[in-house]
Amino acid sequence: MFDPVIAPSGTLLGLLQRGRGDGTLHALTAPRAEALAALDHCVLHDPRHDWQVENRSLYYARLYLDLNGELDAIEAHLFDPEDVLDTEESRTGLALAVLGHLASYDRLDALRLLRRYAAHGSNWAWALDELALRDDDAGLRALAAPVLARFSTDPQGEAELAATVRDAFEPRPWRLWAEDPREPIATRVRAAQEAGSFDRWQRQMRPTGPRPGWSVSAVFEWAQQGIERGAALHVPAARCLAAVAGPGDRPEILQAARTGTEGARCTALRYLADSEDPDALDLVEAAVADGPTPVVEAAVDAFERMRGIAAVDRARGWAQRPDALGAAAARMLACSGGAQDSDLVLGALREAVRGDGPDAATLWTLVDGTGRLGIACAAPVLRHIYRETASSHLRGRAARALTATDPSFAAGFAVECLWDCEETTRELAARHAETGDARVVERLRRLAADPAEEDEVQTAVRSRFGPDMPAM
Repeated sequence: MFDPVIAPSGTLLGLLQRGRGDGTLHALTAPRAEALAALDHCVLHDPRHDWQVENRSLYYARLYLDLNGELDAIEAHLFDPEDVLDTEESRTGLALAVLGHLASYDRLDALRLLRRYAAHGSNWAWALDELALRDDDAGLRALAAPVLARFSTDPQGEAELAATVRDAFEPRPWRLWAEDPREPIATRVRAAQEAGSFDRWQRQMRPTGPRPGWSVSAVFEWAQQGIERGAALHVPAARCLAAVAGPGDRPEILQAARTGTEGARCTALRYLADSEDPDALDLVEAAVADGPTPVVEAAVDAFERMRGIAAVDRARGWAQRPDALGAAAARMLACSGGAQDSDLVLGALREAVRGDGPDAATLWTLVDGTGRLGIACAAPVLRHIYRETASSHLRGRAARALTATDPSFAAGFAVECLWDCEETTRELAARHAETGDARVVERLRRLAADPAEEDEVQTAVRSRFGPDMPAM
């Protein structure tokens, strides 16, 4: 999946793509046709950089409800000929999830679309999962025949069916079909269930990886074999090393960390860092200075996991280095440093935004750190990240940091956060938003009454007002 093109944050499309609360608020006051066009664009061209983690579906579904939006564009997208050519979940997953939420709000047109797509679409399994949570038994039973028809009755087809049943995210339809009064359907699904259970047992019993009795050198050889196959095994290899290494093996491990093969060096560095070995920090610094890229990356990652006093002290000296180790040192101080490290963390935050923009991966930890340390003068940078990042998760972290650094947050961003796409951000807003704004109480009442809202958000609302919400 290609990275999506995100419109500027000052536009309606850009706000909706980011899942910001202001996107909903602007859409509700914009011309309806313009708002629906932007909404359709978001649903049909998933704007998330990490579609498997970031939330947008409930956010967009609620906006369809508020705008009384038609589903013609979604229908055309789902049943476009491209659906046969591009079967990646990312093409249709967001649209199907939006339809699922709309079905839970009793939009029958959404329910019918899901049923039709489950019967005929390429990403039918996703649609079936959505229906498993919302459809009645009769609706699901009607899908048994078209779904089973996707699998041939030869051994290969039956094996594919068994794997599908075994890996189903929502098992309800399969359990229902296993008890179907139509004997051919029930017999076939029960056989697939049994085959899937047997396959799962076989996989659990199949030995993989190191065996008891392995030596330190055998673990290093296994890690190097992974490198040669293009697989990074140094993390599990380090765990194996912790199980097989004894005090007498330390010289061999230290030597591997200095001059071993790539696999051995990565493994040894990870093992020494995890055990807070007194030589680990010097070996990390040496690896960053002379190691190949995989070794440098493993060394930096191993260092960043350390939490001892010596590691934090060393981080203070490394934080201004212009390399990956310097960036990791700043993140360590953000996680484990004290008030005396505020300037280093703030400097790293500013430099990351200036050099790599508001979506830099290093910002996640630095943003958390500015909030943890309560760096008040970081508020302008945090507000910039909040506005501009395309990641709804990073925006939520920026909002949390602003609660500790920006006195204006409760009357400002916290209000729009009540409409945010991420439930953790809505929960934060429910705890902090000032109720002097008339929109806040009305929104809190809606969140408290919405059956699709997360329990944590509704708990936060009740913590502000108790069981009886004030009148609108």
